[in-house]
Amino acid sequence: MLPVPVKSLAAIFMLGPAMLLANAHNEENSVPEKLGYVEWIVMEETGLRLKARLDTGAKTSSLHAVNVESYEKEDEKWVSFQLPLADHKDQENGDETDIEDVVLEFNLPVERTVKIKRKGASSQDRYVVNMEFCIAGTSHTTEFSLTDRGKFSYPALLGRRFMSDDNILIDSSDSFLAETECEHKTLAELAEEHVE
Repeated sequence: MLPVPVKSLAAIFMLGPAMLLANAHNEENSVPEKLGYVEWIVMEETGLRLKARLDTGAKTSSLHAVNVESYEKEDEKWVSFQLPLADHKDQENGDETDIEDVVLEFNLPVERTVKIKRKGASSQDRYVVNMEFCIAGTSHTTEFSLTDRGKFSYPALLGRRFMSDDNILIDSSDSFLAETECEHKTLAELAEEHVE
């Protein structure tokens, strides 16, 4: 057996910790399991759990929002919007608290605007914001375009930008495959927090 040069040994010892750190970083920021084409996500600022469709046909993620209004704040463009709890009745409601008039309010800086082409309708400009959410027990930040998705089956859509950034694998033939859940609140708990 040939002796290993001292320089090679030093390189191995220096590379070892770097590789461990890289692996730890990847495990912390990626979803380790395969996901279905529909999964639960939790908006981290509020704890609201939503059904999200993972859509490889969309580049940018999208979130159901109403009363979307832009405004200026310290020479920057911001946007205010609401998520009505009544639009999410497929969630756990706990003690059946009345949620009809309860809305979650958001105020976030605008990252950019996008022009969305729609089938059979004119193009639409949408504000895009960065938001944190949890899926399959891991936290992520991605850009969401804001639009009224009240007529759609899923209030959130996760697009290719999120999937490619976080190396997401999707089984397009099944849904709700995530083995790890994210902590969330019931609609009743959210209503109690946001009723004036």
